[in-house]
Amino acid sequence: MNGIAASFSRLVGIMDELREKCPWDRKQTVQTLRPLTIEELYELADSITNEDWKGIREELGDLLLHIVFYARIGKEQGQFTLEEVIDGICTKLIARHPHIYGDPADEGRLVEVRDDSDVKKNWEKLKLKEGKRSVLSGVPLSLPATVKATRLQEKAAQVGFEWEQAPQVWDKVREEMAELQQAIALGDQAGIEEEFGDLAFSLVNYARFLHIDAENSLERANKKFIGRFTQMEEQALAAGRSLSDMTLQEMDDIWNRIKSQKHPD
Repeated sequence: MNGIAASFSRLVGIMDELREKCPWDRKQTVQTLRPLTIEELYELADSITNEDWKGIREELGDLLLHIVFYARIGKEQGQFTLEEVIDGICTKLIARHPHIYGDPADEGRLVEVRDDSDVKKNWEKLKLKEGKRSVLSGVPLSLPATVKATRLQEKAAQVGFEWEQAPQVWDKVREEMAELQQAIALGDQAGIEEEFGDLAFSLVNYARFLHIDAENSLERANKKFIGRFTQMEEQALAAGRSLSDMTLQEMDDIWNRIKSQKHPD
């Protein structure tokens, strides 16, 4: 047994022991594990954003434990086994990469692809052949809105519903900004919310054309704001002041000094 197989077998064995002997592990269900899994996923996302490789390694281990945990419960419920989970993803990967493994519907001939865009298009076509009713049906409903917008746009692009160049997308952003301003001028609260959503959706699309991750970009902005605001609180406290006692101009002066520093975060 090689190193990876031995390590994985060890994890499965530990999970089996915990499920049988530990009161907490024995009590868990797929429903009680769900929020914990989401938390672990976000912890991994934080580590990725920070490029914390030690953290990434640790959080991947936590997620792997959850996968093994779900598989153990699935086996107990007579629904599926860990082997079926692994075999299922292997079969799916082979079927959805006919440019590597060949197309069984065409006597195993390799499908030609020019780039990663062709790979994505083939992937979506194969999913539809597998019974998906819509190109968009694979996007989880519970995804955060920014991530969901990105995935919806990516999937729509695979069937050609896509702008050709970034300036066209920016024109759409400006159009949505004008419509938002119009709704604001009319005092139409429902319209304001709708147009703001359209503007945010267009900005996410523009981020794709700039080859940046809109969700990660916004999270970096959040982290930057937290860092600068915390420093502003500290500087005010060092001067014997409280932010609540300061004018907006005073706070803005501190903010701009922090912003001008080389490492504002």
